[in-house]
Amino acid sequence: MPRTTTGGDGTPVPQRLLAAATRLFAEQGYDRTSVQEIVEAAGVTKGALYHYFGSKDDLLHEVYARLLRLQQDRLDAFADRDEPVEQRLREAAADVVVTTIENLDDAAIFFRSMHHLSPEKNKQVRAERRRYHERFRALIEEGQRTGVFSPETSADLVVDYHFGSVHHLSTWYRPDGPLTPQQLADQLAELLLRALRP
Repeated sequence: MPRTTTGGDGTPVPQRLLAAATRLFAEQGYDRTSVQEIVEAAGVTKGALYHYFGSKDDLLHEVYARLLRLQQDRLDAFADRDEPVEQRLREAAADVVVTTIENLDDAAIFFRSMHHLSPEKNKQVRAERRRYHERFRALIEEGQRTGVFSPETSADLVVDYHFGSVHHLSTWYRPDGPLTPQQLADQLAELLLRALRP
């Protein structure tokens, strides 16, 4: 068991390993990054990596899981607010765009490398993502039930439409482009709501 849990800068070892793995996976690809490169970049031993994560596969899973946890917590907060459903959906739809852009390496790594996960981890990730999509869909269904949104398009299709855009951000979004993350998020959220209005 590793004796120290932080590095010279006070950063906990798990965070150092995740930061190193994220950078290397983004630069080189998951399959071309070795455990040795990760531990050297993090300044820790292989024993430390295996203590905290068990495997490179676990690191890949955590890269995505931490982003999904953040987004799930934020979605739950938006969904639970005492505001009109259109406002809650708009904020949730924009937020997932902004948080994805803020963690673009994580999102890019995951969608390029998800097929490298073990079947068990792959199943776990799909369940976690399904929970997020179900909570988002519930907002759409609430609006459809109460007449705020048109029921003509199924909530499932609307969810797929929005998250198709979100999942591809890493392939085309550039920080030096014409739109800030928030501007882009607001425009995509407005497209979503326009598709739902009666």
